[in-house]
Amino acid sequence: MRKFEKSVKLNNVCYDIRGPVMDEANRMIANGEEILKLNIGNPAPFGFEAPDELVQIMSNNLTLTEGYSDSKGLAKARQAIVEYDKAKNIVNVTEDDVYTGNGVSELITLSMQGLLDYGDEILVPAPDYPLWTASVTLAGGTAVHYICDESANWYPDVEDIAKKITPRTKGIVIINPNNPTGALYPEDVLKQIVRLAEMHDLIIFADEIYDRLVMDGKKHVSIASLAPEHLCITFNGLSKSHLIAGYRVGWMSISGDKKNASGYIEGIKLLSSMRLCSNVPAQSLIAPALSMMEETEKLVQPGGRVYEQRECIVNLLRDIPGISVVKPEAAFYCFPKMDMKKFNIHDDERFALDVLRNKKILFTHGGGFHWETPDHFRIVYLPNKEVLTQAATELKDFLEDYRQLD
Repeated sequence: MRKFEKSVKLNNVCYDIRGPVMDEANRMIANGEEILKLNIGNPAPFGFEAPDELVQIMSNNLTLTEGYSDSKGLAKARQAIVEYDKAKNIVNVTEDDVYTGNGVSELITLSMQGLLDYGDEILVPAPDYPLWTASVTLAGGTAVHYICDESANWYPDVEDIAKKITPRTKGIVIINPNNPTGALYPEDVLKQIVRLAEMHDLIIFADEIYDRLVMDGKKHVSIASLAPEHLCITFNGLSKSHLIAGYRVGWMSISGDKKNASGYIEGIKLLSSMRLCSNVPAQSLIAPALSMMEETEKLVQPGGRVYEQRECIVNLLRDIPGISVVKPEAAFYCFPKMDMKKFNIHDDERFALDVLRNKKILFTHGGGFHWETPDHFRIVYLPNKEVLTQAATELKDFLEDYRQLD
């Protein structure tokens, strides 16, 4: 019976982000209506193209990678990941500590399934990338959401984290850079989280898929680099930084003290072996991609598409009465806030549906990211500036006389 209850909870979690709003968008699309999709971080539909060199490498390797690889991945790929980790000052990682996956999403689920029993708890940020909460629930655990503080640039509220640690807590998830807020966490905040993890013997799960999409001359600090003796699992991949989301190539690295986690690591190995291996042709891209950073760096510098589109959407949103937004420092998302009193907002999902039906603009409501107050929504700013300008103009027009009915 308890397993059934967990399944119901999982369905509810998924329903938040793929429920009525997405169903309505699909219905409208099926009826021939054109929808502007600002709801998913997929670069390909917006004119971003994978580097030609990577496409050619993939093509050349198709006939050379027709069989299964080692369940953890190609040796050359894992060696490149070890070197990348070293460059990020993540130590205590060997080739044997690296697992490739069909995107990071698969590995997140695998890491939770190998760890959790019913009743175990994982600390997950709010707002979060909802796959984390879903994966914890699927594995039988409970996601306990700690607050990220909008008034402090969306940094984790360390005091709130501390209050929510219980004897059942097994680990803490850090999404840095953050999806959906675009926040980049400073080193001092990460050090405070490390101290809590060390004090309570919590595994650190670091989702760092956007670590190469950082703007304003800032640098990403991997939390594992601040905890060389503590068990950390760091997740990364090529979907976002190298614009190949559909190729499905990601990895996770286990660092720190592994001697007291041998049973957990054996479980990860078993689960990795059960899926045989990840996409082998895509694995062949890891080593060359990690030596090709120039194109990614151009995107996030002044004049680059991601940088300029961020500047555009933030300025446009701030020009809408009743809307405020913390300027993101990384990734390609922002998480605007609505004035609940001005718009009489009490249901953010209904707000998203109203915008979709009236203006044919699709975005994800804040509740889809486990943000409890119905006053936020996420915008993906991958479309070009002209499209973003049109979308913001339509949103401003919609909000001029919008008040949600009771």
